[in-house]
Amino acid sequence: MTVLCFERLSRTTGQTLAQDLSHLRVTKRHFHALDLSRLLAAIMVLFWHYQHIFVPPVPYHVNVDRAIQPWYETLSWFYNHGHTAVQYFWAVSGFVFAHVYLADTHYKARFWPARIARLWPLHLLTLGLMAILQSLYFARSGTEFIYHTNDIKHFLLSIPLMHYWGWQENQSFNGPSWSLSTEILAYLAFFLMLPALRRAPLVLATIVGALLLWIMLIDGPNKDVLSCLGYFFLGCAAYGALLKGWLRPASLLPLGLALLVGAFWLRATYRAGDAATIAGTFAILFLMLAADLSDAKGRLTFGQKLGDASYGIYLWHIPLQLALVLLIDSTGNSRDIAREPWFLVFYVSLAIAAGFISHAKFERPAQRAVFTFWTKWKARKP
Repeated sequence: MTVLCFERLSRTTGQTLAQDLSHLRVTKRHFHALDLSRLLAAIMVLFWHYQHIFVPPVPYHVNVDRAIQPWYETLSWFYNHGHTAVQYFWAVSGFVFAHVYLADTHYKARFWPARIARLWPLHLLTLGLMAILQSLYFARSGTEFIYHTNDIKHFLLSIPLMHYWGWQENQSFNGPSWSLSTEILAYLAFFLMLPALRRAPLVLATIVGALLLWIMLIDGPNKDVLSCLGYFFLGCAAYGALLKGWLRPASLLPLGLALLVGAFWLRATYRAGDAATIAGTFAILFLMLAADLSDAKGRLTFGQKLGDASYGIYLWHIPLQLALVLLIDSTGNSRDIAREPWFLVFYVSLAIAAGFISHAKFERPAQRAVFTFWTKWKARKP
């Protein structure tokens, strides 16, 4: 889901080591089209989860008739396939991590503090809020809202983002955080493999990513974890291809379009959409890279600030949704109000606004606080 921004950490690298690793970073500092695409991906998830509003208070899964949702004929693709944005987040994360860390000689000191500062403050805040909101919903209806495994085990596992590593019963509390949980394992694998990746980023990342996705496609164990790691490392492989000079606008555009056509063909041919999702994910990634590499005048710079809101949108939209459902139910109104176009616009706008406000007023200050604490703690060490 994962959700990620480029690291804005200072890089004080020794001159010799910097020269040794300079071939592992492209000259382009920032990929603004990728940032913008993260915002759009987060909005896609809003449409996929909009159906939750119509689920009655029952302790089991309910299939909603998605056609009752506003402007369904126009927005049906987003209502039905918005969940595939999660795989795109994973692929972008792999690309970004390769860009940031392959040439960073001090990655061991920076990597985990940066991850903690970026992910955990908002995750813990929304986890606690969902625990409260779910308690209110349970007190009123006798069951949970959408995510029913809200017990102490899953709460404790959720704190360190370990709640979707294979021992879970189902999604819990702030459900979308499952993708962050699996992505922590991708971070760990990347961190451990980084010395080897530096020797052959394209070859090694391609082998690892393709192998894991192949095992996922043949229904290997722990499919969600395999999928996350596979997309992540193929994202790293895309960066490796960029380092080789193989990905240029002239090749990225036709390659992206061909993959996009292939994705629609695969979706029409095979009922299980995993192969189509792989093709579609990297089609969009390549098309965004084509836009970035063609942007010599920096017209896409605005995309960076827009992409910053994606993590907040992703983690706030379920708490906001549950709060709205509680408000509707407590006032005696019907949830059919969500069938009105104005309600869809209101909800999506509210979630987007929450993402921007959260980033500016909570996430960035929290990041600074974590880095300040980390610096002081290191200074006290003998």
